Amino acid sequence: MRKYCILFLFLGLQLSSFCQAPQSWSSADMYLALRKLNVLGSVLYIAAHPDDENTRLITYLSKDRVYRTGYLSLTRGDGGQNLIGDEQGIDLGLIRTQELLAARRIDGGEQFFTRAYDFGYSKTPQETFTKWDKEKILSDVVWVIRKFQPDVIINRFPVTGEGGHGHHTASGILANEAFDAAADPNRFPEQLKYVTVWQPKRVLWNTFNFGGTNTTREDQFKIDVGGYNPLLGKSYGEIAAESRSQHKSQGFGVPASRGESLEYFKATKGDQPVNDLMDGVELTWKRVPGGEVIAKMIDELTRNFDLLHPEKSVEGLVYLYKSINNLPDSYWKTQKQKEVYVLIAQCSGLFLDATTTEQFAVQTDSIRINFSFNNRLGTDAILQKVQVDNFDSAFTRTLERNKNLNFSKTIYIPAENPITQPYWLEKKMAEGYFNVSDQLQIGEPDIDPAYSAFIVVKIYGERFTFIRPVRYKFTDPVKGELYQPLVTVPPVVLSPQEDVKVISPDKTSLKGTISARGMKKGFNGNVEVLSAISGKEVKNVTISNKNLSIGAKNQVTEIEYAGDAAKKNEELLFSVSAEGKNPVSDDKHEIRYDHIPWINYFHKSAVAVKYIDLKTYNKKIGYITGAGDKVPEALEQMGYEVSLLTDKELSRNNLGQFDAIITGVRAYNTHEWMNKHYEKLMKYVHEGGNLVVQYNTSNQIGPVRAKIGPYNFNITRTRVTDENAPVTLLKPEHPVFNFPNKIGEDDFKGWIQERSIYHATDTSGKFEKLVSMADPGEKADEGSLLVAKYGKGWFTYTGIVFFRELPAGVPGAYRLLANIIALNKKKGF
Repeated sequence: MRKYCILFLFLGLQLSSFCQAPQSWSSADMYLALRKLNVLGSVLYIAAHPDDENTRLITYLSKDRVYRTGYLSLTRGDGGQNLIGDEQGIDLGLIRTQELLAARRIDGGEQFFTRAYDFGYSKTPQETFTKWDKEKILSDVVWVIRKFQPDVIINRFPVTGEGGHGHHTASGILANEAFDAAADPNRFPEQLKYVTVWQPKRVLWNTFNFGGTNTTREDQFKIDVGGYNPLLGKSYGEIAAESRSQHKSQGFGVPASRGESLEYFKATKGDQPVNDLMDGVELTWKRVPGGEVIAKMIDELTRNFDLLHPEKSVEGLVYLYKSINNLPDSYWKTQKQKEVYVLIAQCSGLFLDATTTEQFAVQTDSIRINFSFNNRLGTDAILQKVQVDNFDSAFTRTLERNKNLNFSKTIYIPAENPITQPYWLEKKMAEGYFNVSDQLQIGEPDIDPAYSAFIVVKIYGERFTFIRPVRYKFTDPVKGELYQPLVTVPPVVLSPQEDVKVISPDKTSLKGTISARGMKKGFNGNVEVLSAISGKEVKNVTISNKNLSIGAKNQVTEIEYAGDAAKKNEELLFSVSAEGKNPVSDDKHEIRYDHIPWINYFHKSAVAVKYIDLKTYNKKIGYITGAGDKVPEALEQMGYEVSLLTDKELSRNNLGQFDAIITGVRAYNTHEWMNKHYEKLMKYVHEGGNLVVQYNTSNQIGPVRAKIGPYNFNITRTRVTDENAPVTLLKPEHPVFNFPNKIGEDDFKGWIQERSIYHATDTSGKFEKLVSMADPGEKADEGSLLVAKYGKGWFTYTGIVFFRELPAGVPGAYRLLANIIALNKKKGF
């Protein structure tokens, strides 16, 4: 599959586009691309996360100055929060990766990543580098610079901390160090078998005025990026707003802007620009030996471009391609060949499509690929060859004007063909970075297509190989024709009902269910339960259906497993093997949202069994869903009966039936209707109920103090990011720490990512502050857990990150939440 990726890169195609409908440019797009051929300049923007980038500036650089423009996001945003679903961690990083790629398709930039994992909020770059492995991530930044060869690097964040987040400052530090390291042959010399050293002209800090911090000054270099592009019919602010609004998981929809918009810059490496960002950079074909004649050819093509008949430019573009090919090898020779290649395809109007009617290519099964070709503008084009995997067919067929050429071919998917998996998830990751050993994969934004069609067409006597990903195409009755990625899958997938099983002292047995879904018809195998660590069979766990037989495609067979509840933590791995075939122990996870392509990835079919000394009191929980979390599933694991409450249920139900009501994360940020239920919820508390509010953010709430709790409090941005930060119980005698579980120091061990976020401050004097904690070197804060008695009941606001700790099976989080739920039944306090 690696050779496919290299060819995609050569042709200048965005790898992410394999999951989109075939792209057809307008004549305006083609004209802009022609103009770009005569501009030999590149800019690389660097920051830490998806949504850190300045989309207005990227749009201006790519569509006005027509530079090759890229964005290097050090992470995929795995540690952020999610406003559209319950995905966290790896899943959220996959979503945000696709949101970034969607943004780049709009603003014209290219996208890159390092191996760094977004492990959550960090307050200092020092903390960040303890997890990222600074030298490893620096090597990735250097690699991208050496490949992309930017004339200018632009940082979103400075090295001095004004960006706030430790990741932000770290991105500035790495970019400035990479400026020197990329030009040093003694730094990361293993890269030089693929690339050469590169020295950018300067590093510019794109100063900012947001978040209450203004780092812009009138003596800094500035440019107006708010112009209007008549070819595109939009201002750069309008295009940028559409781009930025792709970050839907972060709630970053923004309004379009028009008119002057100034961006400010300060040089941190190299000299300060005076007249232009590219001061001192040769931006014409003079930077390529023999390039002056190429510039004249491009000028002529641009002058003669016919907006109504772009196909008239194809013969000239073919001649231009051959002329560039005769130049000495160089970065810009290769880059401009890519651009001309794409222009030839677009100006010719060739439609080249390879699709299936199935979403999955199943190992040991067959799939039918449908080819559809159309020479829509009548270019001189002869089809010579079509190849997909082992299918290779020669042609000598003239593609007639606007006549469809359709045919199909069935190919076999061998068992050794790899499943479709994001390359950064193929190996077990470290705490702060993904393990990727293939140098050529580092920096790549997306996975390779499962299959690609290589289509050779002779155009005006020159052979061109066009590569098209094989995609799943179908028609939705509402949305119309849609394309999604084709995914290679194993013949069967094993999906545990729960990824984590909580075993408490009152449980004497371990029970659960695995769903085996046949991805093809006619599969037979033997199911085993193994230790995920040793790989040996687990003797104390039995399964109900050891001999698995799948008769029909998509048939689901439920397999029950049971055993004695050992008082220890263990991880069970479920595997099925067929005679003569490799065992399958994969669970497929699919993520679907309308604004991005469907995401499929695989992880081991494993269940983490967590033995927790847990006692619970009360049974019925009402859970008001918020921005999305997996707390309800954890509550059910604890033995509670959980009812999900929406606007309708809150309006109709008698809330007195619930022993506790818990609001999901950011429920008050995401649901306006929460305000209208304020009185009913307060009445519930006053009459003896227990309302537990998980964190909300202050910047999106209207009347916080009046519409959440019975007494006034403010939500702040205070957070404790060190998951090992010491925790002090301010009132050890309080029921929260005593019933039904005795909470102590050990309950705060083994936490992940962080302790708490968005603490509260008591402005009414009515709340009890129960916990004090702080990151190293900071003043202790007492706002992570506030409780108040109101009438006969209890109200709690907590920033403690139960939504992260419970899915990870952290024992202390389960025990502490059980105590908070039990508050309204413990008398005498």
